Amino acid sequence: MNYEDVLSERVQSIQPSGIRRFFDLASEVEGVISLGVGEPDFSTPWHICDAAIYSIESGKTHYTANQGLFELRKEICSYYQRRFHIEYDPNENVIVTVGGSEGIDIALRALIDPGDEVIVMNPSYVAYTPGITLSGGVSVPIELRQENDFKLLPQDLEKAISEKTKVLLINFPCNPTGGVMSYEDYAKLVPIIKKHQLIVISDEIYAELTYDGTFASLAQFDEIKDQVIVISGFSKAFAMTGWRLGYVLANPALTAAMNKIHQYIIMSAPTAAQYGAIEGLKNGWPHVEEMVRSYRARRNFIVSGFNRIGLNCYMPHGAFYVFPDIRSTGLSSEAFCELLVKEEKVACVPGTAFGDAGEGFIRVSYAYSIEHIREALNRMEHFLNKFK
Repeated sequence: MNYEDVLSERVQSIQPSGIRRFFDLASEVEGVISLGVGEPDFSTPWHICDAAIYSIESGKTHYTANQGLFELRKEICSYYQRRFHIEYDPNENVIVTVGGSEGIDIALRALIDPGDEVIVMNPSYVAYTPGITLSGGVSVPIELRQENDFKLLPQDLEKAISEKTKVLLINFPCNPTGGVMSYEDYAKLVPIIKKHQLIVISDEIYAELTYDGTFASLAQFDEIKDQVIVISGFSKAFAMTGWRLGYVLANPALTAAMNKIHQYIIMSAPTAAQYGAIEGLKNGWPHVEEMVRSYRARRNFIVSGFNRIGLNCYMPHGAFYVFPDIRSTGLSSEAFCELLVKEEKVACVPGTAFGDAGEGFIRVSYAYSIEHIREALNRMEHFLNKFK
């Protein structure tokens, strides 16, 4: 059988993850230092684990409501009101999902008909464009530039909009650049979003990992709040990547549509994970603050290190990635990363894994110890000496 004849054309059109290819390459190299993984190196705080274990021991092993445990939805809404001054109703505005990834998927599928255009940042997280393709949509990229601090500019947004545009998909703090939008930056976009009646999918999974200034969300603007779908979760802030727990916050008409998909493909998010998340939201903030302090110190160390060894490196204001410029070597992003892992046993991700605009850059995670980062920088300095 020729399986290309039976496989979906949409699936066949999607390229394998560029991140995964370099993970696989690094796994074949003994003694490699990997700076590629996009997850915290911290373990989930024990009190969160203990709450989940206790829920299992108490027999709370059944399905929850489709939208998630009411107590968890209530805590999520309380957090958004307390920290971001955004009002949400736990009955109407929240769905607890299997990670932020499910939230993005059901948001796209609830909104997109074949041919609808989705504006997406370039570079951006590797799953966005494939998700748009699988939903039948068409990706329209906007290049984010280092000279603009990797921000979305209003003139670029206006230029990208056509009569087919339905959705704007954003991610700030950004993976891979670490770029952040301030409240003032967003205020310049609000009239455009309102005029064109765009739905915004705002992936805010790194909201708690904002280092300079205060995190801002488009949902804070009352005039477009009902046009914004917030995607977030517990993976990054609470070091709960393996628990697979996220949530969406949106207008009731949008959550109702997304919940139709969620209830058929998922039923409900993992029950024990939900009990752990409740504990995290209630009592986990000292641990979050401790992690943020550590990430800030690592960020400062790695940015200083890259600039010292000759790679121009933007100071990110959120997430836990840097996006150094490697164009001075004359190598493409892929060639740089391939040679680096083979010759110096350091694994990074080529910028092109996140879109064409990532050419000339590499993504490096600083979710590692200072000692780990220091050794990687020493090896990279040795590698760069070959190009001087």
